[in-house]
Amino acid sequence: MPKVTGTVFDIKRYALHDGPGIRASVHLKGCPLSCWWCHNPESQDSQPQLLFRKERCIGCGICVMSCPNGAISRAIETDSHLCLGTGACADTCPSEAREICGRDMSVAYVMGELLKERIFFEQSGGGVTLSGGEPLLQHEFAMALLVECKKNNIHTAVDTCGFVNSAGMLETVPYTDLYLYDIKHMDSERHRLYTGADNDVILSNLVKLGESGASINARMPLIPGINADEENLRATGAFLARVRGLTRLSLLPFHSVAQDKHDRWNMEYHLRGVFSPTENLLTSSARIIESCGVSTVIGG
Repeated sequence: MPKVTGTVFDIKRYALHDGPGIRASVHLKGCPLSCWWCHNPESQDSQPQLLFRKERCIGCGICVMSCPNGAISRAIETDSHLCLGTGACADTCPSEAREICGRDMSVAYVMGELLKERIFFEQSGGGVTLSGGEPLLQHEFAMALLVECKKNNIHTAVDTCGFVNSAGMLETVPYTDLYLYDIKHMDSERHRLYTGADNDVILSNLVKLGESGASINARMPLIPGINADEENLRATGAFLARVRGLTRLSLLPFHSVAQDKHDRWNMEYHLRGVFSPTENLLTSSARIIESCGVSTVIGG
């Protein structure tokens, strides 16, 4: 296997909503967007991050002794310039006061973990999904994983926000069975407000991906007050109806679970007080998009 490494913050087993069948989702660190509703805000920074929960610390000092570079002082404070991101302090902390998000992993190591799940893939028609963050930001690592999966006859999916280099994205097409492509908002300025970037590259890349012969499931979080208005829904449906290779759009009901993660990682959360869409809103939204000729499902 190629000696390529990447920064991974989670390998989620028995994933049921990241493509067909039972899957393993490999979550790579780093994302070019900063969506207000991000479910994995800890994934946005491309570097490993250390979380310290002071209320859990029992002052035992084990983390100080375990740090290979002396980055943790007796005051249980971490010098970010000295921290190597090895996670040794988190691994040895008896009270789980420290948590490392993101570890350097080789292709061989990740494939070893994925192949343990092969029986579930085979019995359910599942496979491996590369997610994030944005997995295609770590292009060399993502490509190497996709190639190894295909060598092992494992179904592959890539969950992407689309705000990536188009040439790099298209290189993954021969090794990717399905793309899960995020659509946030059709208005460029509102897209910039809610995600930190406009949608020009995202929409252009979606068209290019479809023209390459890729199989695509679009996914859109439905958020009241953000993108659930009729004008945006009709614009979304009209655009997606012209995308080749698009099999369906999944409307994903917004929920506030991410608020806890934002608080935990000391990140600003903009959607406090926003409620999940009602069943009526979900149903009516799906009908609007379907009226444009796009097969639409709720969830998944």
